[in-house]
Amino acid sequence: MAKEKLYKDLPRPKLNRADIAEIYERLRRENPEPRTELNYSNPYTLVVAVALSAQATDVGVNRATRALFERADNPQAMLDLGEDAVRDHVKTIGLYRNKAKNVIKLSAMILEEFGGAVPTTRDDLVKLPGVGRKTANVVLNEAFGQPTMAVDTHIFRVANRTGMAPGKDPVEVELNLLRVTPDAYRMGAHHWILLHGRYTCVARTPKCYDCVIADLCRYRPKTPPPA
Repeated sequence: MAKEKLYKDLPRPKLNRADIAEIYERLRRENPEPRTELNYSNPYTLVVAVALSAQATDVGVNRATRALFERADNPQAMLDLGEDAVRDHVKTIGLYRNKAKNVIKLSAMILEEFGGAVPTTRDDLVKLPGVGRKTANVVLNEAFGQPTMAVDTHIFRVANRTGMAPGKDPVEVELNLLRVTPDAYRMGAHHWILLHGRYTCVARTPKCYDCVIADLCRYRPKTPPPA
C-alpha cells in the first residue's frame, strides 16, 4: 500500500516539544534499555542481519542467521563459506538470492576497502552492497552508539500518526524526528518508536486501548477495546 494512501489524511497537527518529551519518557519507563530484536555478536554480523531484514521479519532473519553466524561471524569466514552456502542458509528469507550475493560482496568490500572492520560513518556504510541509509543508521546506533534515527515502516507510521514528526518520505521523517527529539532520549529513540509501531501502533488497526501515549497522540478516531 502506498504511503500516500495509507496516510491520506496528512498533514496531522504536530505535537509540541513538551508532549514529544512526555511520549519518550513514557516509552522509556516501559522499556528502559531498548535494543534491536535482531541477533548479532559484533558489528559485522549486525550489518549482515540488518541487510537481510529488508522485507523480512526479525524472527525470520534470526532463524536463518543462527546457523550462518555459527559458521561465519567475520568477513573472511563468510567469503570462505561462499555464496552458495550463504544462499542455502538464508533461503527462507524473501529476496534471498540477491541478499546472498550482497552478503558476499559487502564482506569482500569490508576486507578490501576497510581493512576488515565495519566502517563507522554513514557515507562509508552506504557504499556496502545491500546497505542503504536505514541499515547504516541502525548499525551506527546499535553498534557504535551514535544517536541516529533509522526510519522503517513502523517509525514512519508512528511519526505521522502521532503527530510527532509528520513527513512524506523516510528522510523527511528522520530529519524531523532528530530535530524534535530531546538529547536525553536520542540514543533510544529509534528503538522506542520502532517497537511501539511493531507491537502497539500496528498498521491496520492500532491498539489505542492498550497504548501508553494514547492521550497525547493525534490519531483519530481511537480504536476502542475489542468486544
